[in-house]
Amino acid sequence: MKIWKKVLTGTVAMSMVAMMAACGDDEETDVPEDTDTDDTEQEDADEADGDDNEAAAAEDQEEVTITYARGNDATGSTDVLIEAFEEAFPHITVEYRDMPSDTGASHDQYVTEFSAGDSTIDVFDADVIWPAEFAQAGYVLPLDRFIEEDGIDMDAYFPGTVESGHFDGRQWAMPKFTDAGLLYYRTDIVDEPPTTWDELLEMAEEYAGEEGTEFGYLMQANQYEGLVVNAIEFISAYGGQVLDDDQNVTVHSPETVAAIEKMKEIVDADSSPSNILNFDEPATHTAFLEGQAVFARNWPYMQSMTEDEDQSRVAGNVGFALLPAGDAGSAAGLGGWMTMINRYSENPEAAWEFVKFMTGPEGQKISAMEGGLAPTIAELYEDPEVQDVAQLFADEEFVRTLDNAVPRPITPIYPQISDIMQIELSRALAGEISAEEAASNMQSQMESALSE
Repeated sequence: MKIWKKVLTGTVAMSMVAMMAACGDDEETDVPEDTDTDDTEQEDADEADGDDNEAAAAEDQEEVTITYARGNDATGSTDVLIEAFEEAFPHITVEYRDMPSDTGASHDQYVTEFSAGDSTIDVFDADVIWPAEFAQAGYVLPLDRFIEEDGIDMDAYFPGTVESGHFDGRQWAMPKFTDAGLLYYRTDIVDEPPTTWDELLEMAEEYAGEEGTEFGYLMQANQYEGLVVNAIEFISAYGGQVLDDDQNVTVHSPETVAAIEKMKEIVDADSSPSNILNFDEPATHTAFLEGQAVFARNWPYMQSMTEDEDQSRVAGNVGFALLPAGDAGSAAGLGGWMTMINRYSENPEAAWEFVKFMTGPEGQKISAMEGGLAPTIAELYEDPEVQDVAQLFADEEFVRTLDNAVPRPITPIYPQISDIMQIELSRALAGEISAEEAASNMQSQMESALSE
């Protein structure tokens, strides 16, 4: 906690200055026209008045307790974050509520409580795919008024993280920490990673079998949410999209067809595992850590695992890079979490103060240093203390990946959209239907779902 004393001193000082300024505006002091009080005496008197006003303001601040909910935090960073906030805002007490570690279970519990108008939770963390759904359902407060009043610079955040919380012309969530897909590769086999998907295919075929490897490339191709993320990366890389900004379905396009065909080509490659359609993140990192593959797509969490000699046979021989590019460039699927305010909160102003602190520079630095969570504010990656936390945070390629990250479809019916994509993409990758048919099926089914 000591490392945050200097950071918070500035915050507290600014708060005190603001309080004193406010008191000066509200209080009027009668000063006689004729006085022989010298400047020093007057300054002392003003200082005494300021102290009295400050004390009065502090006494006037109402004690508030808010409840913050998030999934289980094994790192302990949440406790440090709350302690730092309460030190800066002593009149606000934050009660921390553990939610289920399973994201789906947390989602369902939030829906149950918020749909009943429950005000117990004030602030909560949300998966990047939830904001539009919760906004449409009326579960959360729009944050635009708070953002404007406090002059929050949303351009300081990575674009994709802001976009994930934006729906129907308003901002409903603040970015807290982020995640994005990376290409991992064996540095003892290849000198430079591939820059395009075609190059990856060629190199995967060429190098599979070297240094004890069996496979060329690993990805998440099982029928689950991970398949949707991988598909978004391909679709975006080839210039396609699933929905436009006006919620029109645009998935049936030549670009999407080309993306699915490239996915199918990789799945069918001789260097890919015969059971690639069963691969999820754990299967990917297990095989890669055992030295079975030259290349693998996974989230940043795998980087530290590759360097752990207790579980990695490839420690010291792994690099990471941007995912390969298609016709429209490179794209990484966006993951991570955001923070929102319950519409039924009885203390929205205090809730916002906590959200602002937690998702601002001070809060995100704490989360990075104490929990290893990747900041959504670009400038924090230039902070030496943040860079020391993890190799990724000091790597320009990783920062570029975060800057290029693309969100999944932003829609209040995302669960239905995801299900449609999982089913049709799985059928295409299994060879049951063509890429053209998959894109056409997704188009018609999504249009039907959105019209209901």
